[in-house]
Amino acid sequence: MVKLSVIVPFFNVQTFAPDTLRSLRANAREDFEFILVDDCSTDGTPALLERAGRELPGAVVLRHAANGGLATARNTGLDTARGEYVTFLDGDDWLAPGHYGRLLGVIEELAVDFVRTDHVQCTGRARTVHRAPEGRRGVVLDPRSAILPAERSTSVDYPYAWAGIYHRRLLDEGLLHFTDGLRTAEDRPWIWRLHREARTFAVTGSLGIFYRRGVATSLTQIGDVRQLDFIRAFDQVVEETARDKDADALLPKAVRTYCAIISHHLSAIERFEPAVARTLRSMSASALRRMPPESLKDALNSMDHDRAARLRRLRRRPSFGSSATGPVATGPAIAGRESGAA
Repeated sequence: MVKLSVIVPFFNVQTFAPDTLRSLRANAREDFEFILVDDCSTDGTPALLERAGRELPGAVVLRHAANGGLATARNTGLDTARGEYVTFLDGDDWLAPGHYGRLLGVIEELAVDFVRTDHVQCTGRARTVHRAPEGRRGVVLDPRSAILPAERSTSVDYPYAWAGIYHRRLLDEGLLHFTDGLRTAEDRPWIWRLHREARTFAVTGSLGIFYRRGVATSLTQIGDVRQLDFIRAFDQVVEETARDKDADALLPKAVRTYCAIISHHLSAIERFEPAVARTLRSMSASALRRMPPESLKDALNSMDHDRAARLRRLRRRPSFGSSATGPVATGPAIAGRESGAA
C-alpha cells in the first residue's frame, strides 16, 4: 500500500531540479511514491526526470503534451496519486532529509484532515523562517475558525500547498484539485475551500521545506499577462465565499485580502509591460466594482491611508470592458508565486 504520494511539477528548472531530486531521495521510503510531472519543459529537465524515473525509489514520471501551468500539473499528479496521504513540492524547491516521515507522523498521531507547517524561504544565500500564521501548535483545530479575523494575517493568507500534508479523503471529496489553467494565485481558491469545507487540521513547526524565491523564470520575476490571473483566482474566492453559510462573517476577510493583493500589484506596476500595466488597472477597477459594496467599504476603511486612497481612485477609473479572465496569455505557463500581505 502507498502511504504517501508526493506530487512535484517541473517546468524548465534544469538548474534547480537536481537539488529537488536529491532531497526526494533523502525522503524516500518503500511506501512513498513521487509523481514527477514534466509540464512540457524545453530545457534539460526531461532528461533529469527520465534519469530520476530509473534511480529514485517510487518515482512515477508523467509528461504533458502541452504546457498547462502549475495548477494543471498538480491536478495531473492528483489524478494519478494512490497514497493514503498526499503532499506537494515545486520543482525548484527542496527538503530536509526525513521531512516527509516527520510530517506523516504528525498527521497520523493527530488524525486530522490536514496539517500545515512552517518553511524556510531562500533568496540567494539568505535564509528566512516563515511561520504558518497560527499560534496553536500540535493540537486539533477547526479549519473555519482559522479564517478570521479579517484585519489580521490568518491561515488562508498562508496558501502554499507544499507547506502541509493532506489525507486522501480530501482528494476523494474533491477538495484538493486546483482550478485548471490558473497561472498565478492558484493556491488561493484552494486554501479558502480547504478551510471552509474540511473538518479538522493542525499546525506543526517542522522546518523541512526550503522555498526558493527570486528564480528568474518565476512569475513574480516576469511582468507579463500571466500575472493577472490573480484576479480570476480572487474572483473565485469571493464568489464561493458569498455562497457559504457564514458569508456575512467571511466575506469581509475575502474582500480585504483581494484589495490588499490588488494594491500590492499596483504598488509595483513598473515591473509590468506597459500594455499589461494598463490592463491591470482596468481589470482591477472592474474587480473593485464587482465586490460586495458593504464589504468593500469596510475593507477600505480598515486599510492604511495610502493603500485605501489608491484603491478608491482606481474604483472611480473608467472601465473599458476587460473581463475577469483578462487577455489571452501567450507562451507557456510558468509556476506562479504571487505575494502580497493581507
